[in-house]
Amino acid sequence: MIVVDTNVIAYLYLASPHAAEAEEALRQDPEWAVPILWRSEFRNVLAHYLRKDLLTLEDAYQILAEAASLMHRREYRVASLPVLDLVTSSTCSAYDSEFVALAQDLEVPLVTTDRQILGQFPQVAISLDAFTHP
Repeated sequence: MIVVDTNVIAYLYLASPHAAEAEEALRQDPEWAVPILWRSEFRNVLAHYLRKDLLTLEDAYQILAEAASLMHRREYRVASLPVLDLVTSSTCSAYDSEFVALAQDLEVPLVTTDRQILGQFPQVAISLDAFTHP
């Protein structure tokens, strides 16, 4: 099991330079875990693509349904106190800290491309590139 951040999920479904790595990460470890927050962040990513006319609304619905199906039964509630503890010991947002807190709670790595998370939480965060090319 690994925790992935919303960007990794987005790379799996949207054209990006990291798409192949996201597919490889899923192949290597298909048990992805996320905080429930991922849904709001993912909808925001889709909103950006919609506003830039990079996706149709129908495509966005389909991608959202596929991503939700992938993450079904892999969404976790994250306690507030660990998130706030992480916020006070870093410059990461509470949103990013939810992913870190979940990885710490589950005692698994957090796979991300977020440089801030990678720099501030090297004990739990691993880059998508390092995960897929050990």
